[in-house]
Amino acid sequence: MAPPDASPVTPQRPRVLGLPDPRRARPEDWAQLVRFCVVGFSGYVINLVVFAVLLEVAGAHRIGAAIGAFCVAWTSNFLLNKYWTFRRHGLSTLQQGARNLAVSLLGLALNLALLELLVMAGMPELPAQAIAVAAVTPVSFLINRRWSFR
Repeated sequence: MAPPDASPVTPQRPRVLGLPDPRRARPEDWAQLVRFCVVGFSGYVINLVVFAVLLEVAGAHRIGAAIGAFCVAWTSNFLLNKYWTFRRHGLSTLQQGARNLAVSLLGLALNLALLELLVMAGMPELPAQAIAVAAVTPVSFLINRRWSFR
């Protein structure tokens, strides 16, 4: 019997934004990170290609081009992450999609802000978009892993 002042021990859940401890990572955790990076890279390429086409061919403004590129890349990334990267189906597709979209919209807001700052500082639009997308990726992985696809 536990002493009266002892409280039950509950396993600590990782915080959504807490930094992971690499020493506690299992091989599957690392494999998942690699799959996320592969999907992210494909989304990165899709994003930049669609951004460039909308900007240069369609004559869209950089913000409109970034939003259009986001929509195409998000669709691809969500499907690949759901069925290949995380392979978790505890939540419905609608729940996972809504959570992933919320995380992605946060990432888009950060991306757009950084894109504007870089362009206002004199950087060409395409390299600025490339840097902005890459800068948002680590935060997106952590939140998606711990919240969207749990």
